[in-house]
Amino acid sequence: MDERAADRPEILHAEWSDISGALRAGWRDFLAAPHYGLFFACFYVLGGWLVGWALTEKGQLWWTLPASAGFPILGPFIACGLYEVSRRLEAGIPLNRHEVFGVIFRQKDRQIPSMAAVIVIFFLFWNFLAHMIFALFLGNATMTNVSSSLAVFATREGLTMLAMGTAVGAAFAGMLFSLTVVSLPMLLDREVDFVTAMLTSFGVVRESTVVMLGWGALIGTALFLAMLPGFLGLFVVLPVFGHASWHLYRRVIGW
Repeated sequence: MDERAADRPEILHAEWSDISGALRAGWRDFLAAPHYGLFFACFYVLGGWLVGWALTEKGQLWWTLPASAGFPILGPFIACGLYEVSRRLEAGIPLNRHEVFGVIFRQKDRQIPSMAAVIVIFFLFWNFLAHMIFALFLGNATMTNVSSSLAVFATREGLTMLAMGTAVGAAFAGMLFSLTVVSLPMLLDREVDFVTAMLTSFGVVRESTVVMLGWGALIGTALFLAMLPGFLGLFVVLPVFGHASWHLYRRVIGW
């Protein structure tokens, strides 16, 4: 990794060709080292199965909170594994399993844990708001189990709650995306503080708003479709987009 802390990032304008180029490079990296991508994706697939089991078999929503909490905590470290693979492939450095996992382990002493804390705070605050929106619109509804009371969502209050929750959730997702879209690969690549990385990431979205929001929408759509076949699509979508995120960072940030 380049340790030059004095370098300052330069935000470059992103084009749609950068998105397609990053995706092609991400697919190439996945094919070059598929075992890494499949390994990192396992955490999300298993987590999705656990959440699904909690909802369908146990019918207990409270299980989903601790199960889902692992995603924002582990996510940045898992992403760093994919970035490191792409970085090494790009630089022509041999892939060594001990060195790749060693880089991930060393992130605990750098800025990635601070980014994970920011993501966890977003996650917890969104959970708080989601419960508040639910109580505001459906607090008087006689619901004991969502899985057996779905008709309540078809009422006027239920539809209003879904619309409000979707709008608030989209705003939170957009803000988090803006703060992390290039900050995570930047923290792996350079010795910068997480605040600088987040501000730079936000600057990238501000500089190329349409293209970057299109990238975020593409990620969200691909992840949603990948979860439909029992989360199995994540075995391909997550590694490809993880590798592609590294290459997009390299295209929109200059040093």
